[in-house]
Amino acid sequence: MIELQGIVKRYVLGDETVLALAGVDVHIGRNEYVALIGPSGSGKSTLMNIIGCLDSASEGRYILNGRDTSSLSEDELAAVRNQEIGFVFQSFHLLPRQTALQNVMQPLVYRRMPPAERRERAAEALRKVGLGDRLDHRPNQLSGGQRQRVAVARALVGEPSILLADEPTGNLDSRTSAEIMSLFDALHAQGQTVVIVTHEPDIAAHCRRTIRVLDGHIVEDYQNPARAA
Repeated sequence: MIELQGIVKRYVLGDETVLALAGVDVHIGRNEYVALIGPSGSGKSTLMNIIGCLDSASEGRYILNGRDTSSLSEDELAAVRNQEIGFVFQSFHLLPRQTALQNVMQPLVYRRMPPAERRERAAEALRKVGLGDRLDHRPNQLSGGQRQRVAVARALVGEPSILLADEPTGNLDSRTSAEIMSLFDALHAQGQTVVIVTHEPDIAAHCRRTIRVLDGHIVEDYQNPARAA
């Protein structure tokens, strides 16, 4: 599903060139549950941005579902992001004046889907994350955990190939973090491919595979024995 071949990423900052990724090779198959872990500045966020087609590599190839993204235009990359990848962010990124249902419907607007179908798909996604009774609530009427569940529903509504979560528990307390990770566990058990970017070992421990990034290199890639069964 995800194949990165010799990925190099450089950033030019004034007179200085920073090497964020130094020839990374990664393969992630369908229905894997993977943690990308590493400290700040390790390159894990850059790797996430390339996997999510939010950024392009300076060198190398990224093949997503058999399609080489290196040659795609900006419009084509936007279509890939909309159709193939569901994003969950640390800060939720919900529209404050819209209801949970309206927030979840938003990605489907760009697919020119009929309004009635958008509404039903969004309501089903919210039911899937346990918020079927919160469709008409706005973000300020929801707890932090509920807001993140809305964000997960929004990521799922387009039936993406990959659910890509960037520090999804970073703004949550420990109890609510456990609830959100249990939700990701359940989604993986239902067949969803999940990639979680984190710097927290206890979050990575939920995943079946951990890829550790340091100084732009993959330094470890292993199966979690506690989750391998």
